[in-house]
Amino acid sequence: MNRKIKIHNKSVGYILKKSARARRMRLAVYCNGSFVATMPRGFSESMVEKFIIQKANWVISKLEYFKQFKGSEIKNDFGHYLQNKDEALAFAKERIEYFNENNDFKFNRISVRNQKTRWGSCSKKGNLNFNYKILLLPGRIADYIIVHELCHLKEFNHSKKFWNLVSEIIPDYVGIKKELKTKGLFLQ
Repeated sequence: MNRKIKIHNKSVGYILKKSARARRMRLAVYCNGSFVATMPRGFSESMVEKFIIQKANWVISKLEYFKQFKGSEIKNDFGHYLQNKDEALAFAKERIEYFNENNDFKFNRISVRNQKTRWGSCSKKGNLNFNYKILLLPGRIADYIIVHELCHLKEFNHSKKFWNLVSEIIPDYVGIKKELKTKGLFLQ
């Protein structure tokens, strides 16, 4: 459902999605200029508007940031995925092998997917999944994503122990993590 809201005296359009699976409210700004608010069951539209107003500075900054990507070649289309998935898989395997030289990460399989909202994930079965667009990121950020998922093989949470493990491999992960947030969801 298309909606409009006034933020900092600007009328901003957004798409309101209702989701039975969502557990919390979520905002996403994409490089094509679209702004999506996802609303869990039991939430009212007025609650969504209040949430957007609370996050107004974030929304405006992301909309401004992603203007530079509007109309770019970075799209979430299947053809682009097919062209790059093998290279992305080879890259992920190479980096995992590199990080595993000094660590003993035991994993089941590695796969590359065309994901809209995630750079990577790790399943309880030890399967590592990466977004094929990891190839488009600067090397240090791609390495952080790979190490982050590898560390979940030993600590399947985001506890202090998990972050200590990440910092042993990538000491400057905090800055890289912040930088990754600016890359945000240019995934769309």
